Amino acid sequence: MTAAAPSGVVTFLFTDVEGSTRRWENDAEVMRAALAAHDEVLRSAIETHGGFLFKHTGDGVCAAFASPMGAVDAAVAAQRALQLPVRMGIATGEAELREGDYFGAVLNRAARVMAAGHGGQVLLAESAAGLLSGVDLVDLGPRRLRDLPTPVGLFQVRAPGLRTDFPALRALDAGLGNLRPAPTSFIGRESEVAELQAAVKAHRLVTLTGVGGVGKTRLALEVAARLADEFPDGVWFFELAAVTDPAAVPDAVAAVLGIIQQPGKSVAKVWPLRWRAGSDCWCSTTASTCVTPRPIWSRPSSRNRRR
Repeated sequence: MTAAAPSGVVTFLFTDVEGSTRRWENDAEVMRAALAAHDEVLRSAIETHGGFLFKHTGDGVCAAFASPMGAVDAAVAAQRALQLPVRMGIATGEAELREGDYFGAVLNRAARVMAAGHGGQVLLAESAAGLLSGVDLVDLGPRRLRDLPTPVGLFQVRAPGLRTDFPALRALDAGLGNLRPAPTSFIGRESEVAELQAAVKAHRLVTLTGVGGVGKTRLALEVAARLADEFPDGVWFFELAAVTDPAAVPDAVAAVLGIIQQPGKSVAKVWPLRWRAGSDCWCSTTASTCVTPRPIWSRPSSRNRRR
């Protein structure tokens, strides 16, 4: 049974199929059938959890809920049943209901939250997350989203049956750190990426060794970008190949981090006070030089044995 349209303070769930254009171009008939199943799954999940589905957007839907808990439950139930990669965004705020449609800034916010995610991911704005209890949420920090004047605190819903590992959010700021966007697409090597991600999460120091040109730096930077959201102080890259004197390593690292030497103290003694243990990830291009117990990492090449 369809729920009545809520008004006043409303929680909105926006959804979108990731990569839908490519799927339509590759096989329109298959996509047509998949989208029909997608629509039914979303409609059922929304109505079951007290939501009001008020708009279809071609390859997504917009739904309104009287409570954020209903929106989260509907999103989780739908993600467990969907076959297509669907990204979802949830936000709560004042909205005006007119002739079966809604108007208000919160709708734009929900749309932008959704657009920051990836297929299989459920993101919440802090406006909705702050009203919830008993939900496993991962705090992704404040992010700048397109067309929104101030950063929005984002959270990821974590629940049994849902994916937990996603690339960096599609936000205007990728978080702290100094990683630059990759100039080329990263194709293949997914097994190595997965192995390196697991190693970085499990160990404070991971080393990647191999002959020059095998792709160690590109692989490390790709994994760094994918894990950026897990380090509140960001991911930092240090180009140390040109540093030949081990004693100069602290100064080279400090220059990147913006650490200024204090009177009577060496840089090596200052930087542990500047960075909280475990809150940032450091990536170096030189596997032979360990500059700190923080994570400076890469992964052994498949051509080399672990040391």
